[in-house]
Amino acid sequence: MRNGWVWLAEPEVANIPDIKTISRMLQEFWQSLPAKVFSLVVRILLIVVIFFIGVQLIKLLRTLLKKYMKKVDADVGAIQFVDSFVSASLHVVLIFTIAVSFGVDAASIVALLGSAGVAIGLALQGGLSNLVGGLLILLLKPFKVGDYIMDNEGHDGTVDKIQIFYTTLLTPDNKTVVLPNGNLANNPVTNFTSAQIRRLDVSLSISYSSDIRKAKEVLLEILEEDEAVLKDHDRLVVVDALADSSVNLIVRCWLANEDYWPGKWRITERCKYVLDENGIEIPFPQMDVHMKRP
Repeated sequence: MRNGWVWLAEPEVANIPDIKTISRMLQEFWQSLPAKVFSLVVRILLIVVIFFIGVQLIKLLRTLLKKYMKKVDADVGAIQFVDSFVSASLHVVLIFTIAVSFGVDAASIVALLGSAGVAIGLALQGGLSNLVGGLLILLLKPFKVGDYIMDNEGHDGTVDKIQIFYTTLLTPDNKTVVLPNGNLANNPVTNFTSAQIRRLDVSLSISYSSDIRKAKEVLLEILEEDEAVLKDHDRLVVVDALADSSVNLIVRCWLANEDYWPGKWRITERCKYVLDENGIEIPFPQMDVHMKRP
């Protein structure tokens, strides 16, 4: 303050470069740009080449590993599981190695993975469950590649692949069903082909007016004549129930697993023909109504 007046300080003027300085900076940038672009292109090409070589080496290691496991008679499911696990692990290692080789700080990567570990663990909770489920399937072997199974939700088919997280089934009509290993390991699974033979039950009905003894006799002849039916196991035709409009029978025999479905279709069709040939009626649901006059 001077003589009652307040003097305000003048604002500092920013150091703004002049036109010559800006021109020189732009000139230096454009001069160095080709070298920087060339360096970047070379680094990208090196990354692509190294990644390609790494992928080929991984394929070679997987091939050698699968040959060795086949040589020691390892289970097909175990070979598929180990192959997919090794493939995923080696690809992660390859990417990590390339990143470190081209200037990415390994400590920073480790710290980042460590800090994100909890979040990744929560996000991959189902994936980890499927991984553990796959290991349990390989160790306990409730089924193997080639078995026909059904899960607790009714999905059924022949086991085609057992991989890290998922098991693939092929249905009889050639559809692919992918099931999480965690669900298969923690829920009931029906294995239809774990044994060498399988029981066949054909359910059918005859009318009350038909001769039960005759029906049982002609149906039993089908089982005696069919070559696929195992003759050293029980072959039965029994009355299962006396229903409202029919007498329900069960035709029972045993077949080898590979003969089950052709045998089921053939024997079922043959039952219909034999009953017709012998005049034994296969009834349909009906109701008799009796009326009385008052």
